[in-house]
Amino acid sequence: MSLPTRVTQAIGQLREQQQTPLCAYVYDLVALEQHVRNMRETLPANCELFYAAKANPEAPILRTLAPLVDGFEAASGGELRWLYEQCPGHLLIFGGPGKLDSELEIAMDYRISAFHVESLTELRSLARIAARRRQRTPVLLRLNLKLAEAPDSRLVMGGKPTPFGLDEDALDEALKLLRDEPWLELQGLHFHVLSHQLDVGAHLRLIRSYCRTFSQLCAEHGLQLPLLNVGGGMGINYQDPQNSFDWTTFCQGLKALIAEEGMGDTRIRFEIGRFISAACGYYVMQVLDIKRSHGQYFAIGRGSTHHFRTPAAQGHDHPFVVIRGQQPAQLQNQQVTLVGQLCTPKDVLASQQTVTALAIDDLLVFTLAGAYAWNISHRDFLMHEPPQMLFLTT
Repeated sequence: MSLPTRVTQAIGQLREQQQTPLCAYVYDLVALEQHVRNMRETLPANCELFYAAKANPEAPILRTLAPLVDGFEAASGGELRWLYEQCPGHLLIFGGPGKLDSELEIAMDYRISAFHVESLTELRSLARIAARRRQRTPVLLRLNLKLAEAPDSRLVMGGKPTPFGLDEDALDEALKLLRDEPWLELQGLHFHVLSHQLDVGAHLRLIRSYCRTFSQLCAEHGLQLPLLNVGGGMGINYQDPQNSFDWTTFCQGLKALIAEEGMGDTRIRFEIGRFISAACGYYVMQVLDIKRSHGQYFAIGRGSTHHFRTPAAQGHDHPFVVIRGQQPAQLQNQQVTLVGQLCTPKDVLASQQTVTALAIDDLLVFTLAGAYAWNISHRDFLMHEPPQMLFLTT
């Protein structure tokens, strides 16, 4: 595995500027922009692309994406405020369970594009607030579908008991409430049952089942809905990055699927996070120490899981590249566990990985660090300094 030249050069410049051991995030915004342009080029014409800000809400990331995506998805009042400030004039949608009344009010103030309703309680709250404000309020009902084929993924959030969405047997009551509430406007349905999907064929089958369920429910309930939100779920293969989700092949299959299922007049909305931003990010930490303990080598870097929680959250050994420094190699063709500065044996980024050469002061560069990384980390633990942040625009 090699790094892009501009990333390697930027890391080298950071290192030269440092008086202390380096710890930094580097985000390649040029690569991010090109990646999303490529995604848009292959997406069928009636499909929309929204960015799920929970994956990485850094302002330069959002500003890079703003002219390229159709809108942004927020999952909290805080994200809504942030998106409204950073991406003024762009469409916002609001999902997630347990929305506070105060958050619903904020979303109404912003006149967002759609509320993704997760429960009957939430629907009643939204109806009450909309009626008091006398404000037309766009709604998508998120349904936790019964699936004929159980989803196969490392992160399943539907098709089984979960906190997300309405069960199908609650749909009648939800629709009755919507008919009785003139200030609520049902615009569509939202289905999202899994993440980390790497199998294009399996995901196309899932999207087909979404389309058929959408059409069936519309027919059964006499609905004419313009919008189907199919979520995201496209996976990043952290163990074999070259074999991540094949977006181009997926879009080719999606185009045929839309024609076969008669969905050409329906807007199909994707809200994608990890697959958009993961590859643009790199987490860099300088090796402070190399030690041997009970027959195993450990490289201790400046930083670790309190900055970069992805491998701990996902339970994997994270891919990395070594940028050699000036010191002679202390390890050659040896296995080493990459750890950090925390006082816990769980502070591990990669376990027993073979390195060609490694020495103190070398840099460990963890790739695929642009999503669910810094923003999900327990950054205040032990009060270590935060990493530097560098955003590459050229």
